[in-house]
Amino acid sequence: MRLDPNFVTLSVLVALLLAVGGWVSGGTYLSPFNLQSMAMQLPEIGFLAIGVMLAMCAGNGGIDLSGIANANMSGVASGIFTVAFFDAAQQPVVFTAVFAMGCMIVGTLGGVLNGLIISKLKVTPILCTLGTQMLFTGVAVVLSGGRSVAVGAHDPLYSIGNGTALGVPIGFLIFVGVVILLGVVLKFTRYGVRLMLTGANPKAAVFSGFPISRILTTTYAISGLLAGMAGVVIAARNVNVKWDYGTSYLLVAILIAVMAGVRPEGGYGRVVNVMLSAIVLQLLTSLLNFMGMSNFVRDLAWGLLLLCFLAVGRFAVIDRIVATLPSARSPRAPS
Repeated sequence: MRLDPNFVTLSVLVALLLAVGGWVSGGTYLSPFNLQSMAMQLPEIGFLAIGVMLAMCAGNGGIDLSGIANANMSGVASGIFTVAFFDAAQQPVVFTAVFAMGCMIVGTLGGVLNGLIISKLKVTPILCTLGTQMLFTGVAVVLSGGRSVAVGAHDPLYSIGNGTALGVPIGFLIFVGVVILLGVVLKFTRYGVRLMLTGANPKAAVFSGFPISRILTTTYAISGLLAGMAGVVIAARNVNVKWDYGTSYLLVAILIAVMAGVRPEGGYGRVVNVMLSAIVLQLLTSLLNFMGMSNFVRDLAWGLLLLCFLAVGRFAVIDRIVATLPSARSPRAPS
């Protein structure tokens, strides 16, 4: 079985960062509290990165630049509605369910809008999602008047962003569940196979009779749904939502997707690699914080990491290393 070079590289980096962090901090970096803290911060950017991955897999320069704006709009719109009609103190479970459902519905509708504009009007994805990014931000500003919308710290909503189950953050468990589900969908369903084939060879997909418009709309709808889920986690972690939250998340999500080996030209991407890539960035950020480095050094490290991954992909470094291993060599025919 051929090893995935990106999976190998990311797995090695995770182990290396954990080892270096534990050595530099004298073990504090590997404490349960710090590991839980990192895991709690991961889901919101992870959901957005998976959305970017799906859009890239669709090919034709596909990308979703509206993810964080959609997440903020979803949180603001759902937060205003839920706070107006439900009392979180008296109906915490209903409040949480309505808020989460509202976020996912609004996020999905935003994704459907992207998909329809791209598939029906043939607008370039980068231009379409750049436009809807500004649209979603404007809608959030108008709805909230530019102010934050408080959703409170009542369980079970608060637990989604800050609670744990058996020592593992609940938000991280939800994220892992989504990763597993999408991994199965992309690998074993007709939609997943057609998405990758469409991204790899759009002309062949057209002549094969694939419903290209439906595939694109579904893909961006799922990306919007993931943005809505990110909006839920953001609200749960911060007990409020605002139109300008996470302004740097867009570039980070794209960085995670590229590091995960997603092909910008389309046709290839693995959800598990996106998860590992997000973990690598989270571990690196926490390590730099432990070392007292500024945010400028963090940005430099991210840039160097991106260049390294581009070089690894360009020159197939991992493929060459794996090819030298005895297990990768084909057995000789018996004489």
